[in-house]
Amino acid sequence: MSSFPCRAFSSTTLRERLVEILPQKQQDIIKLNKEHGDKIVGTCNVSQCIGGMRSVKCMLWETSLLDSMEGIRFRGYTIPELQGKLPVYEGGVKGENESIPESILWLLLTGEIPSDTQVRGLTADLHSRAELPAHVEPMIRAFPESMHPMTQLSSAVLALQTESKFVMAYNSGVHKTNFWDSALEDSLDLIAKLPRIAALIYRKTFHDGSICDYNSSLDYSANFNRMMGFPSHGKGASSSGIGFDELMRMYLTIHCDHEGGNASAHATHLVGSTLADPYLSLSGGLNALAGPLHGLANQEVLKWTIKFQNKILESGSEINKASVTKAAWDTLNAGQVIPGFGHAVLRKTDPRYTVQREFALKHMPDDPLFGVVKTMYEVIPEVLKEHGKTKNPFPNVDAHSGCLLQHYGLVEEDFYTCLFGVSRAIGVLSQYFWDRALGLPLERPKSITSEWIQNHFIDEDKFSGWSHKDGQFDQTSIKVP
Repeated sequence: MSSFPCRAFSSTTLRERLVEILPQKQQDIIKLNKEHGDKIVGTCNVSQCIGGMRSVKCMLWETSLLDSMEGIRFRGYTIPELQGKLPVYEGGVKGENESIPESILWLLLTGEIPSDTQVRGLTADLHSRAELPAHVEPMIRAFPESMHPMTQLSSAVLALQTESKFVMAYNSGVHKTNFWDSALEDSLDLIAKLPRIAALIYRKTFHDGSICDYNSSLDYSANFNRMMGFPSHGKGASSSGIGFDELMRMYLTIHCDHEGGNASAHATHLVGSTLADPYLSLSGGLNALAGPLHGLANQEVLKWTIKFQNKILESGSEINKASVTKAAWDTLNAGQVIPGFGHAVLRKTDPRYTVQREFALKHMPDDPLFGVVKTMYEVIPEVLKEHGKTKNPFPNVDAHSGCLLQHYGLVEEDFYTCLFGVSRAIGVLSQYFWDRALGLPLERPKSITSEWIQNHFIDEDKFSGWSHKDGQFDQTSIKVP
């Protein structure tokens, strides 16, 4: 199966490049299925069936791959590799400044590292699509103040569905081989509109509801920050801080995709497999992201970390390895968990955590809350190893992002998952495009009942082909139903 070449076409637009590479990719998938369709890529046991299909290899996801030891790769590239390759904001330096999300959007869609010119063109394209339909802002402003920001975000995405070009194409009888065209249009429209929607939700829920005009002279991230009311340096940054714009570029880039098995990605893919448009599909993914075992974890971890910090300080201790170690053991001995450590797939420190840690060490090393997070990183993995009940004692992405946002003045924890949603849309909608371009079918796994399992396996001895006789195991000819 061929792979996308890593080359830049400085004069091509994103759409033009996708039109060029689509035919070959479609043929690659046909060939892959023909040559390897009957081969086993994974197994599923009863524990996996009952336990949420953990690690069952059964989904095609083109945009990223998660390895338990290596971490995430976006189109084959690790996060550190991309920091030195993807375009940055104008005037920045690759490897020193943060990549802009427009860069990773191009990469996820095409498989190629874009040129600076291509990315500037994509930024301009997104700006041209960002205006909201007239009915959306009044709806957001009419939401109850008590409605969680993620509920507002999902509802607003559904309200945008009135503009779906995919629905218009489907209703007009467009052939299924051309679904990719309107899927791309809807996906880019939706990605472009999300910052304005999220900023409206933020300003209305936590502030006076006023929002500045859209500024198309800025990149995606900086314009988002201005609409939320943040200057480039943030509201709480120290004088040595690099600025909130750089943090937002990094945040939106590293959270964009995490292979297809996580709940928000899978939910978007599942809804989309029914030929639901990108708006309906992303709303489903956002609803999954809003769960406390998924995207909501970032706000939950921050709240817990602040309580953890306060508990140590209120005891009269300073934040150091000894006090954090004691507090960690107190937490575990009380039968409680330490959130932000461990991951469903990873068995090492999350690379997304590492890049945030490096950002903090470089730009905000004296921040008090980062001091807690840094010390937890130094001692808690060893505590969890000694405790012995955690498969992965290392921190994940949620253990760090909150303290960075707090430092730059975005202190409203209930909004954090909305930032995650704006970012995750880039990855899941890139895959949605390829789902339609490759003609992937309706997702329909087979379910079984607990009674079926009992009847199928009868008992362990018969299933294994052995029976117990006089204290010995003798092989027998038993038919297993």
